[in-house]
Amino acid sequence: MIWPDAIRNAVKTGPDREIVSVYPFRAGCPKSVWRSLIAKATDQLIFAGYTNYFLWLEHPSLRNVLRRKAERGCSVRFLIGDPDSEVTRRREEIEAVPLTVGTRIRVTLDELSKLSGTSGVEARFSDEHIAMSVFVFDEEMLVTPHLARLVGHDSPMLHIRRCQDDGLYDRFACHVTDLWKSGRPVSPEASAVGSG
Repeated sequence: MIWPDAIRNAVKTGPDREIVSVYPFRAGCPKSVWRSLIAKATDQLIFAGYTNYFLWLEHPSLRNVLRRKAERGCSVRFLIGDPDSEVTRRREEIEAVPLTVGTRIRVTLDELSKLSGTSGVEARFSDEHIAMSVFVFDEEMLVTPHLARLVGHDSPMLHIRRCQDDGLYDRFACHVTDLWKSGRPVSPEASAVGSG
């Protein structure tokens, strides 16, 4: 064997080498990881979570950071669920928690309304990503496959770094691109209505 077990165990050589870390709960990922990924991104930030609600709570200066990123040429995209859709209503019944899915989406819409007019910041509605959140930071991403009746923070999360063509990163990136193309633009009016 060219690679002894000790080397193989320390250095990823197989198709899973794009996996940087795995967290059994999204909430278990340190905030410092999120901050670092957001700070390092220069080309694209994509927040394709159904509500993206937790971002605004865990990163109080996020709005200002995103504005600065966009002003420096970074593309900032939010793909969120429609707070008034049937998919959202059904998910609210499944989760059965006081802070409803629609309310959490409206928090994001309110935050996005404060970024209205910032070139490079876009948002679209999509109900097709209810079961998985993908957050893209240039060549890295955080992916949360949502488990059955659990809310997002109770579901597992993968930290992925692009290392190869057609690997995990590319597969999830294509998924998000397809969702973005089929999404419906969130107008400033919708953001203002959503905040009410």
